[in-house]
Amino acid sequence: MLGLFFKCLLGAAVVLLISILSKSKAFYIAGLVPLFPTFALIAHVIVFQQKGAEALQKTALFGLWSLIPYAVYLLMVYVLATKMPMWSCLGLATACWIVAATGLIYGWQMFQH
Repeated sequence: MLGLFFKCLLGAAVVLLISILSKSKAFYIAGLVPLFPTFALIAHVIVFQQKGAEALQKTALFGLWSLIPYAVYLLMVYVLATKMPMWSCLGLATACWIVAATGLIYGWQMFQH
């Protein structure tokens, strides 16, 4: 139970930091904060403890490939930010992330087994 509380506290800290940075002169740094491996660290510890070093290695490799859907999301936000309302832009960018992530998962399962 204490571990779950710690994970929630980390998530809240990240959201607070993003909020503070978004109000500063260096607001763009708020886009870097989600890339800090807060949740990756948690996932990597859990994978290593439950599955071992080989599984951690595969998880890290999949994490590298997962940068592709994130890049698709960011590209869509960049292209659409001035062309449509914010919610439409973010919704469409998220839909593109889902499509790219689905393709990544499908491709990973096809080629990793």
